Amino acid sequence: MSAAKKAYKRVTTNSLIEMKKEGEKISMLTAYDYSMAKAVDAANIDVILVGDSASNVMSGHETTLPITIDQMLYHASAVVRAVKRALVVVDLPFGSYQSDPKEALRSSIRIMKEAGAHAVKIEGGAEIKDSMTRILNAGIPVMGHLGLTPQSIYKFGTYSVRAREEAEAAKLIEDAKLLEQLGCFALVLEKIPAALATKVAKTVRIPVIGIGAGNGVDGQVLVLHDMLGLTTEFSPRFLRRYMNLYEQMTEAVLYYINDVKSGDFPNKDEQY
Repeated sequence: MSAAKKAYKRVTTNSLIEMKKEGEKISMLTAYDYSMAKAVDAANIDVILVGDSASNVMSGHETTLPITIDQMLYHASAVVRAVKRALVVVDLPFGSYQSDPKEALRSSIRIMKEAGAHAVKIEGGAEIKDSMTRILNAGIPVMGHLGLTPQSIYKFGTYSVRAREEAEAAKLIEDAKLLEQLGCFALVLEKIPAALATKVAKTVRIPVIGIGAGNGVDGQVLVLHDMLGLTTEFSPRFLRRYMNLYEQMTEAVLYYINDVKSGDFPNKDEQY
């Protein structure tokens, strides 16, 4: 049963701000296709992120970098068609916003118009201020993303915890304040010390959603395929697997193969 304090027929950016004020934790998961998004939305998730993690879990790439804006539009459109309640946020992929604020706006407009998304998500702080400002000035809701930013993996060289050092932690806090000041409606913090994430959540008025950032933030997000146990090679400390769907699916396929080989499927009740 849902532990929601208020029944939202449709979750909006304002709903998330209300949840923070009321002390209600925000639930967020990724989805990349119609069927999975429909199931997640039916469970009353608050936010569905069409993440560039589709590059990993849907296409098999090592990083999030290869996925294109057209591929993100494909996934986002499928999710939007399935969703009736959740707020749908879509990642702007690598290369679609970093170098040119005009390109950032064009990418965001495509996501909103062609996919029907409710908001976009962008990685980075002060270094992408101009792109962020251009998008927000056009009236497009933006969710920020600080800490470990996977699109910058080759810059960092590792997926280890970010902002352990005092200087990086101070910059992260300043970036969080900047994103709030610019007009972001929420912020994701990825793989940073729990104490720092808690401090950020108390410092800014906008909701802070964590992934590997402890329990002192305003909500949590996980990749759906990781949470369901569809991925087996990825086991960070922050991941809680609620199912072992990979094993269950493999077992079901084995039963199907055996039934086909033995002639048991289809039986008399399963044919015309």
